[in-house]
Amino acid sequence: MTIFRCVNCRQPLTSEVTPGEPLRGPERPPGNEVAPPRMAPGTFKVNFDAGLLIFHPDDVPGTAFHPDPRRLGGCCGPAGQDGPNLVCIGCGVEVATKESDCWTDNLVALIAAAATEEPKVL
Repeated sequence: MTIFRCVNCRQPLTSEVTPGEPLRGPERPPGNEVAPPRMAPGTFKVNFDAGLLIFHPDDVPGTAFHPDPRRLGGCCGPAGQDGPNLVCIGCGVEVATKESDCWTDNLVALIAAAATEEPKVL
């Protein structure tokens, strides 16, 4: 198990998670429905090309929506097209982007450079 913390203030950003693979669900839902989460609860996937860590939306309790409402654009949820829209609840630094609009995946993409990995000691 691993917890990711804010590089700036060490606030835990995630719950305990383990590496996993994206869920292979059905095609996009019809109409304006939000897709099922891309990752299973408690799992994350590293996207090395983009420098991101992909999480289930419920696995980032140490984050809050960005105070700038222009970062939260979307019709059914935040589309994630206007820059990082989640900040650390400890210090307010931009740490991730949540996508959960009807035309996007349903996930949180944590900026790898904004987080430090802390393996849980048994």
